[in-house]
Amino acid sequence: MPRPLVLSNGNLMVNFDEALYMRDLYYPYVGMENHIAGHRCAIGFWDDGCFSWIHQPRWQKRLGYTEDAPVTDIRARNVDMGLALSIADAVYPFHDLYLKRIEVKNLCNHRRELRVFFYNDFYVGGSDVGNTALYDPETGGMCHYRRDYYILVNGRSARGGVAQYGVHKRRGPRGRGRLDAEDGHLEGKAIDQGSVDSSMAFVVPVEPGGHAEILFWIAAGRSLDEVRRLDALVRERGLESLMRETVAYWRSWLSSSRLKLGLLPEHLARHLKRSLLVTRSQIDNRGGILAANDTDILATNRDHYSYVWPRDGALVAYALDLAGFSGITAAFFRFAARTLTTGGYFLHKYNPDGTPGSSWHPWVKDGEPQLAIQEDETGLVLWALWHHYLRQGDFEFMASLYPSLVCPAADFLAEYRDPLTGLPAESYDLWEERRGVFTFTVAAVCAGLTAAAGIAAMVGDGRSQDTWYRAAEEIRQGLQRYLYSPRLGRFLRGLTRGAGGELVPDGTLDASLWGVFGFGVLPAEHPYVMATMQAIADGLTVKTDVGGVARYTGDYYFRHSDDISKVPGNPWFICTLWLADWYIARAHSEAELAPALELLEWCCRHSGPTGHFAEQLHPYTGEPLSVSPLTWSHATFCHVTAHYLGKLEELRAGLRLS
Repeated sequence: MPRPLVLSNGNLMVNFDEALYMRDLYYPYVGMENHIAGHRCAIGFWDDGCFSWIHQPRWQKRLGYTEDAPVTDIRARNVDMGLALSIADAVYPFHDLYLKRIEVKNLCNHRRELRVFFYNDFYVGGSDVGNTALYDPETGGMCHYRRDYYILVNGRSARGGVAQYGVHKRRGPRGRGRLDAEDGHLEGKAIDQGSVDSSMAFVVPVEPGGHAEILFWIAAGRSLDEVRRLDALVRERGLESLMRETVAYWRSWLSSSRLKLGLLPEHLARHLKRSLLVTRSQIDNRGGILAANDTDILATNRDHYSYVWPRDGALVAYALDLAGFSGITAAFFRFAARTLTTGGYFLHKYNPDGTPGSSWHPWVKDGEPQLAIQEDETGLVLWALWHHYLRQGDFEFMASLYPSLVCPAADFLAEYRDPLTGLPAESYDLWEERRGVFTFTVAAVCAGLTAAAGIAAMVGDGRSQDTWYRAAEEIRQGLQRYLYSPRLGRFLRGLTRGAGGELVPDGTLDASLWGVFGFGVLPAEHPYVMATMQAIADGLTVKTDVGGVARYTGDYYFRHSDDISKVPGNPWFICTLWLADWYIARAHSEAELAPALELLEWCCRHSGPTGHFAEQLHPYTGEPLSVSPLTWSHATFCHVTAHYLGKLEELRAGLRLS
C-alpha cells in the first residue's frame, strides 16, 4: 500500500497509508530507526455503545495536503456514527514533534460525549523485544521506550487530558490495545514490558450540529527528560501556534526556490512544489538522501528502500541544486565524503547514518574476487558536485572536498579501466541486475572524470586535471567505438562477459541510454543519440491506455503482462521523464517543447490522489507498484521541469533579441 501522506523535518518522519493508519515513524534519522516498523497505529471513536476505527470502510475519506506545505488536509465522514472530521497533521520543523488536530462535527441532533481512542503500536528501535510502555504521571501521557529511544504520546480535548489509558501485552495481529478500546473502556494498566502496545482515550463533548477539537502530539527524544521538555513546549506554546509556524516555514522554503514557477500551467506548478516538498521529506538532515520509506515493500523483498544509494543521491542533489536548495545538497556531498571507501569508490548503498547497507552483489565470482560495486554511483557524485559548484559558486566548499572526495574517486575511475578498450572495467548496472560494461555507467564515469578535471583546474592541480581529462576522452571515444551498434543503429545497453571470457554485446533497448546526453557526454542532437532516443520512444512506450515509458524490453520486475510488443515493461516515471528531457534538450522552438510538456502532464495525471509519484505503474490499471513515493521519481520531475523552464526562458529570450 502506498504512503499518500509523508511528513518530516529531517530527523523525525511520519507516514500514513490510505486507510489513515500511521505506518512508519522514523527517528532520529529519516529512514532509520522505524519505531512502528510498518505496523499500524490507529484512531477510533466510541459513542453510546457504538465503536468504529477510522481505517474501516464505513468511513469515507479524502486525503490531501494544505497548499504549499507538508501539512495534511484530510476529510472523513461516517454517516452511521453521525460524525464528520477535519484532520491536520504536521511534523514541526524546529523540534522533533508530531502534531495532530482533529475537528469533530456532530451530524446528529442531540448532544454527545464521544470517546476518542488512540492505539499506539510502537516497535521502539524497530523491535518488539524489550520494550516498555508506561503511563507518565508528570505529563499525563503514555511513554514507550527502549534503550535511548523515547516516544511520549499525549493530547488534550475540551475535557482536559487523557481520560483513560491502558498498557497491554501484544497478542495477535490486532493487538490487545485495539481490542481493549472497542468496548469504550480501557483497563487502566499503567506499565508493562516486552512486546507491548498501549491505548489512550479522550472525552469529547459536542453539541447538536456543533464542533469540538482533539489535539494530539508525539514527542521523540533520547531520554525521558527530553520528551517531557518537548511535551511542555506543546502545552506552553499551543499546538495551533506550532501548526501555523510549520505552514509558514515550508511556504517560505518553497518561495526561496530559484525556479520561475509562473511560466508553468498552474497545475504543473502545484505538482512541482509538491515534488520539492516530498523530495525534501525523504532527506535526512545529516545528508543522507533516502530512496523511499514505504515499508510495505518488506512484504515482497524482506528488505526496504530506506537506504542511501549514491546514484539516487547524486541525481536528487542535481535536481535540488537546479531549484536552488544548495544547503541540503551540500550536506549530501559531505555525507559522500564520509562514506567513500579508502579505495576511492562507493559501496552499493548505505544506511542513513553512513554505515554500509545490505547488498546482493557478490564479492567473488567463479572463485575470483571482484569489486561488488555499481561504478556509475562514484562517477555521478563527482558530476553532481561539479554542477553544484557551477550553480552555487562556493569555491571553498568544493575545494574542501577535493582531497577527501574528488581525488580518490577520480583516481579510482581513471585507473579502474580495461586497458584494451579504455572503457571502465566491469561492474553492476544501475538497475542492479547484471554485471558488465554498460552504456549508462560509461557515460556516468566519463562525466565524473570530466567534472573532476574541471575541479582540478579550479584548485590548480594541473597534473590531475590532465590525467582525468585524458581518461575521460578515452572513455568518450571508447563509448562510440564499442557501445554504438551500426547494425542496430543505436547504442547497446552494454557488454557482458561470455562463457569464454569475451565481451558480448547486449542489445536490449534500455531507457537508461538517456545518460549519454543526460550527463553531457554527447549532445542531444548527435546522430547516435538521436537514433537511440527515438528507438526508446518507439520501442519502450507502453501501448495501453496508461502509456508511459518502460525501463527496458522484457522488464521482469513486478511484471503484469507477457505481451512484450505492447507492454515492454511497466511504465516508470523516471524513464518517461528521461524521454521528456531529450525532447527539451533538442527543442529549437516552443512548439518543439510540446511532446515534453505532454509527458510532464502524463506524470501529473498518473500521480496519486495527494500528488505522489510511485516507482512504476500497473500497465493496464495505472495503480502504483513497488514503493510510493519514490524520491528519484519526484526529483526527476523537478529536474526535467527545471530544464523545461530553462529552455522556455532561453527560447523566449532568443525571440526577444531577434
